[in-house]
Amino acid sequence: MITVKEIHSKKDLKQFVKFPFKLYKDSKYWVPPIIKEELNTFNKEINPVFKDAEARFFLAYKKDKIVGRIAAIINWLEVKGQNESKMRFGWFDVIDDVEVTKSLLEKVHDIGKSNQLKYVEGPVGFSNLDKVGVLTEGFDQIGSMITWHNHPYYATHFEQLGYNVAKTYSENKMEFVNIKPEFFSRIQTLIKKRYQLKAINFTKNKDILPYTDEMFDVFTKSHSVLSSFVDINDEQREYFKKKFIGFLNPEYVKFVLDKDGKLVGFGIVTPSYAKALQKMKGKLFPFGISHLLHAKKHAKTVTFYLIGVLPEYQNKGVTAIIFHEFHKTFSEKGIELCIRGPELDDNVAIQKLWKNFKPVTHKRRCTFKKDIA
Repeated sequence: MITVKEIHSKKDLKQFVKFPFKLYKDSKYWVPPIIKEELNTFNKEINPVFKDAEARFFLAYKKDKIVGRIAAIINWLEVKGQNESKMRFGWFDVIDDVEVTKSLLEKVHDIGKSNQLKYVEGPVGFSNLDKVGVLTEGFDQIGSMITWHNHPYYATHFEQLGYNVAKTYSENKMEFVNIKPEFFSRIQTLIKKRYQLKAINFTKNKDILPYTDEMFDVFTKSHSVLSSFVDINDEQREYFKKKFIGFLNPEYVKFVLDKDGKLVGFGIVTPSYAKALQKMKGKLFPFGISHLLHAKKHAKTVTFYLIGVLPEYQNKGVTAIIFHEFHKTFSEKGIELCIRGPELDDNVAIQKLWKNFKPVTHKRRCTFKKDIA
């Protein structure tokens, strides 16, 4: 018999966060989150997303043993501001039992129905800055700090329960040796001169902070056309600054400014923390921080996290300036592999951006959706 319980206490939320640690304990490819960070994400006193969204958390049990979890999410900025009648779900993990999946999803549908929403889609987080999608290809590839990993049967469960694919994403990797600077080095000089632009590099995280509000503005304006876009409030911006600034190697942050010092484009790359997070097993102490710091300085794999250019500067070669700066830094640091996070397959602009770098698709993922009856 399957029992699904809504959870509220700190003790139960910790079980919610730690369930995947048991489910993937023998996996070489699953990358654990930092337990404290996950708990903070679900803490209404810490995460300002709850000013515009709500989430309810459920655990599934069989004979008093946890066999699945799910977060049911409503982002009211999306529902009311964008007129998107969507019930979200995320942080979904389950044993290979479709009845457990069905029982968890029924809770999501019930909440959506009670709020007069039209359909359910997931797995997704609260916004574009959260993890997304069920992995459908690339199960033998190590995950990352910014993605969910899952067993192959997840997608099968959704299909058996009548869910349809909503959005598809690809993840690509590029050998640094294949990234030839002639594609962007010469043109970036011309672009700088033509539009009176300059690149900004950093050596300290604190020097990035004065530009972060502009960065979020550029991110919003450049990504708002995407089908998955959901805006974030000012408090969330501050939250993400504090949450992620420590993970950035400032040398991997590149900004482009116009003649008046206005930010027109940016690129943010992070060192790969996958191996470090596996060693940490979800814990910062006593040795977790040292693993993170080592990866921050010495990882030979990097992950392209965010890139954005103001609409009025798109198709004008601004990305050539960004790539030129990254290529110089990666050459100095001995970077060997560049990984790109999930990108929407219908994002034609991003596909054109990378076409000369010989990318290899090593993972695919998707979200699933179903109408609320």
